[in-house]
Amino acid sequence: MQYWIRNTLVLSVIAGLSGCSVFTNNAHHEKNYRVSEQLKVPANLTKPYQNPEFVMEPKQYKKAAATDSLKPPAQVLNTAPGSWSEEGDSQARIYFDKPDGITDLKGFIWQALRDLLADHQAQALQENEAKGTMETDWYSIHKPIEVWFWQSEKEVSRQRFEFTIEQKDHQRTASVLVKLVDYQSKNEPLTGVLKQQLEVGALNAFVTQYDFNYRQFAVQQQKERGIISLKMGFDNKGNASLITEQEYVVGFTRFAALLESLNFAITELNDKTGLISATYDKPDASVWDSIWGDDLSELPLESGQYQILIETLETGGTSLTWMDGEGEVLEPGTMNDLHQALVKVLRKKGVDI
Repeated sequence: MQYWIRNTLVLSVIAGLSGCSVFTNNAHHEKNYRVSEQLKVPANLTKPYQNPEFVMEPKQYKKAAATDSLKPPAQVLNTAPGSWSEEGDSQARIYFDKPDGITDLKGFIWQALRDLLADHQAQALQENEAKGTMETDWYSIHKPIEVWFWQSEKEVSRQRFEFTIEQKDHQRTASVLVKLVDYQSKNEPLTGVLKQQLEVGALNAFVTQYDFNYRQFAVQQQKERGIISLKMGFDNKGNASLITEQEYVVGFTRFAALLESLNFAITELNDKTGLISATYDKPDASVWDSIWGDDLSELPLESGQYQILIETLETGGTSLTWMDGEGEVLEPGTMNDLHQALVKVLRKKGVDI
């Protein structure tokens, strides 16, 4: 009995491990490209009608390459700020318009390209920044084939590319063109479709790197400009609060200055406890009109005493919890209206959020 159970278990494991090899893909078997002789109909029976437009000569036809027939062409992904591509362009090319804050677009593109190679642990065999060309060393844009833990990863293929960077005379637009220079693979031959996919894949990987670099640049730019980034969230006690990415010391100082510009008179300022007490004097419409213009909304607060508790969040960033003069936290609806009003004021001041 134990012998039967042991053998059954072994067979089950083998079947499970080899299950993926039971079903084969015969879509491109030679038999599917063979046209046989027409069916011979006896003389005493009526021969079925056959449209002459679809008559094929009985023979063995050359089968299509499976890799070309099953894989669609890749698409250039315009995911980075200011990126776009021309419809119908047969080459792997993308254009970039100069984004906010970037003074040297071509130099920024070059840095993103170098960072991309560093991420792939590859180097540039030839680099001519004046001509805008770079030829890479070998690397693979495809992930290795997944194997069992006792096996070594199998590299599908590796490639070498040429990147060409061209900038318009007005220097506000630049393009990046990718061409496959060399290709190596033990199992997958290079076809026209695969070549196009590799070139576009390399280009899309660069676009991702460019987008990452610009996002990092934008965050740093915000810090250098002293931008207060506000969003709705919760403090450490779960109260509805305004959340800023700034550190506590920076957020405390800058927010105190912001309150004074919004018609608050600060009566107490304690940077150790993070508590700010202030009196809000709601301005009349004529004052707002003369300073900001007719379309600016007032803060959704009544004149009176308010307290703002500024704390470092356990999850990172800084919370700004608003309370009335008695120390009661403002309702979430009021906080949401206050958030929208403050964002509008900051934008009017020329501050990016």
